[in-house]
Amino acid sequence: MTAGITLALLPGDGIGPEISAATRAVLEAVATRCDLGLEFRELEIGLAALEQCGSTFPEAVLDAARECDGIVLGPVSHNDYPARERGGLNPSGELRKRLDLYANLRPARTFPGIDPPCGKEFDLVVVRENTEGFYADRSMHLGNGEFMPTPDLALAVRKISRHASTRITERAFALAAARRGKVTAVHKANVLRVSDGLFLECTRAVAAAHPEIEYDERIIDAMCAHLVRDPAEFDVICTTNMYGDILSDLASELAGSLGLAASLNSGADHAMAQAQHGSAPDIAGQGIANPASLIGSAAMLLRWLGERRGDDGLARAASAIEAALRQVLAEPARRTPDIGGTAGSADFTDAVIAGLAVDPPQT
Repeated sequence: MTAGITLALLPGDGIGPEISAATRAVLEAVATRCDLGLEFRELEIGLAALEQCGSTFPEAVLDAARECDGIVLGPVSHNDYPARERGGLNPSGELRKRLDLYANLRPARTFPGIDPPCGKEFDLVVVRENTEGFYADRSMHLGNGEFMPTPDLALAVRKISRHASTRITERAFALAAARRGKVTAVHKANVLRVSDGLFLECTRAVAAAHPEIEYDERIIDAMCAHLVRDPAEFDVICTTNMYGDILSDLASELAGSLGLAASLNSGADHAMAQAQHGSAPDIAGQGIANPASLIGSAAMLLRWLGERRGDDGLARAASAIEAALRQVLAEPARRTPDIGGTAGSADFTDAVIAGLAVDPPQT
């Protein structure tokens, strides 16, 4: 039996509680089949927490999440939150910053039975720097990275550091070594000569230390065009925060749907599964939300834990979840309405659980 694992479950807003419950059910089922000692600590965040205690992200939640082995974060409606000084903290940003979850890994791959809009099969990963860039809540030690000197002038600060650029590139090269051995660095150094120039200086230094990995560079606007034209050309895409956010959504939609897009935020000591999409409040409570993205993200979290612990059982559990998702998504009738099916969230979840097939441990 795998040693005890405790996951913090933060359901969030909108469809968050529904897809979090679905993900928990899948994790509990695979834990039983793989003999994993799995427990959950469910913690209130978002609008419900704001109503209860005056903050969308209470400090006690951070303390509890830090003590757990991993985190599963449901979508949040942070655009609906009040100002930070009135308790409106973005749980996703807070966790990324305060647990130093610097690497956002966003795979985009086609699924059997789902025709990709791009017309081609592909399998790539966007490796996105998660702790700086143009994100206003991540650029300053004190205060916000956006500010208005006058009512008619808005400014934003972009932070790019050698430390963050180097470690995200090292993560991308390590991932490429286990995949097809190619890294593409995406930038806008032809315009942002200093900040993206520093990012490229770091990627080139890491590339020089890994001549066995193929390395190339693309300007962000051209990269969007190349991604639409032939996503199969790419393996691991390494880039800064905002470019990575945009490119990963584009790649996931080219693969079939943003609703299928898994995502893992990880650092040296902590990791967090998080659906790539938003909270979709317009369909909350209707039982039709697609839990595939968060379920796939949870599989990524199990694999991260398995690599960290050297535990093959966790890796087998992750593979079982991913295989079950592929099997269910291949059958149109079992899909949720957002991807052309008629199944509700509960039926989709039950089908994934029924499809869990765990390979025996290797001897």
